[in-house]
Amino acid sequence: MSTPTINPAMQAALNQMQDLAGQAAGAAVPRAGGQNLDTTVGSGGFSEALQSSLERINQMQTDAGDKAKAFQAGEPGVSLHDTMITGQKASIAFEMGVQMRNRLVSAYKDVMNMQV
Repeated sequence: MSTPTINPAMQAALNQMQDLAGQAAGAAVPRAGGQNLDTTVGSGGFSEALQSSLERINQMQTDAGDKAKAFQAGEPGVSLHDTMITGQKASIAFEMGVQMRNRLVSAYKDVMNMQV
């Protein structure tokens, strides 16, 4: 199996999320009493989970495309219903990823517009 390539739409979403995370990571938020709250994003946690989810979505889309090509080529053992189910799973996963990105961007904008 070849190395999976990232769908351009997924890459754009990933780039946008990484830009937002970079903007948020560099900020120190002032608190009462003159102290600064460090907002540096630590290793692991949410960012790794997000990256892992995007990679799984991309892998599902790649697998769906491969299965569709195999079905079209008439390979034995590849049924139409399995091909359609795999395609629908990939489609639903992609839509979930888009909605997650939209909500993250909306939450980021809400936080940035808050009065301190």
